[in-house]
Amino acid sequence: MASESREFQVFVKPVGARCNLHCSYCYYLEKPGIARSVPGACMSDEILEQYIRQHIEASTEPEIFFSWHGGEPTLAGLNFFRKAVTIQEAYMPKGSTVRNGIQTNGTLITDEWGRFLSRENFYVGLSFDGPERYHNLNRTRADGSGTFEEALRGLEILKEYNVPYEFLCVVSNDNVHAPLEIYRFFRELGAQYITFLPLVVEDGRGSGRATPQSVRPMDFGRFLVSILDEWIEKDIGRIKVQIFEEALRTAFRQEHTLCIFRVECGGVPVVEMNGDFYMCDHYVNADHRIGNIADLSLAEMLDHQRQKAFGEDKFRSLPYYCRECEVLDMCNGECPKNRFIKTPDGEPGLNYLCEGYKHFFNYCLPFVDEVARLWKGDR
Repeated sequence: MASESREFQVFVKPVGARCNLHCSYCYYLEKPGIARSVPGACMSDEILEQYIRQHIEASTEPEIFFSWHGGEPTLAGLNFFRKAVTIQEAYMPKGSTVRNGIQTNGTLITDEWGRFLSRENFYVGLSFDGPERYHNLNRTRADGSGTFEEALRGLEILKEYNVPYEFLCVVSNDNVHAPLEIYRFFRELGAQYITFLPLVVEDGRGSGRATPQSVRPMDFGRFLVSILDEWIEKDIGRIKVQIFEEALRTAFRQEHTLCIFRVECGGVPVVEMNGDFYMCDHYVNADHRIGNIADLSLAEMLDHQRQKAFGEDKFRSLPYYCRECEVLDMCNGECPKNRFIKTPDGEPGLNYLCEGYKHFFNYCLPFVDEVARLWKGDR
């Protein structure tokens, strides 16, 4: 492992963006060269071994985390992941441990998958958009049929084999008006971890407008406030909601763990099926490709000047309006991909969700301040 500190999480895509679903909001659908790849295509054994070896060599911490994404990574098949675990064991230094996370739509999870994920201590991110009437609006197959029942069956298998999981819920204009229905649905399913992902898609490059399906900023802010109130009343200490956890990190003066709220980004690049390295999952295009692991090591690309400049530009491009914001340390301008509107005084580069985030973070400030006061021992 490397001796200098290096913090990163790679989204590695064993089947590229290939998927068995056709979700309406998938941001790979508009990229035909990447979106569906070649039918049946999968990362080769050679690239898999190169990647795992280089990932371990680039890691600086005793716990080494692999994050398998897609598309739908389970399309790579169980044998692919069995090989991955075997390779990890072969290259793992003494005193280190490995953890694997996989992001899935859950529809292909079988008992055999459940046994494997449990035995190898995988952590699963399960995409679920709430109750069936919301989930099936957008998370469909190519023929338009819903996937709720298959995803629910996958969840039950994960539970049966005690596989730790987290719900990832896309919040769009379709489900944002039902915050408590959605939150209570996850709670009834036994959720311990929930992440809410706001859907933001610019309606044409440079338009400064979002698509009709995108969540409206204040709607998203109110969505979070409604859930926060119920969480504080009934579930604090029992359920972790990612954005609440991130807000509370400011009470303890801890750096954000989520890249969108950090001062700088660039620590969550992508390694595609063919070994290509891209700066970020939202920027998988020719302008943001650094190289290929066959030519440059993962460590070299993580430390590459262009990769670092990409991350640093997040703060450098922050509008003055944001720099003067009372909740800047909670938000830090959020994700650069969403900065396509103008500030009230006409400066470009404001985050589309700004109004909603300001509403939510200001609302939760008294709670965060109280937590900070108790932590400091004033009471």
